Amino acid sequence: MMGSGQHKTHGTPVKTAEIEPGSKFRRLHTSAGLFDDIFKRVIEMGRNMSVVLYIVVMIAVVVSGDVLFFKNRFFERLIANIGIVLVFLAFYLRFLKNP
Repeated sequence: MMGSGQHKTHGTPVKTAEIEPGSKFRRLHTSAGLFDDIFKRVIEMGRNMSVVLYIVVMIAVVVSGDVLFFKNRFFERLIANIGIVLVFLAFYLRFLKNP
């Protein structure tokens, strides 16, 4: 009598590797698992792109504020830049971190 995971070849039982139900191999090689993995990567890539875009917009706001309003005023420019970064940080933490 052969147990689970054994095959009979030429009269001798051969044990085959069993794949656990929740293993990464099974998840990636079933059609549903493959699509889940692809969608997770697409969502992560879109999320990363939105964070990069958010940082680029923040840099653009800081630089344009420096050039337009605080050309020769170091401390005013420093305070304004810190304020802008804090506002962007608060907005990110409130609305974008866990949408």
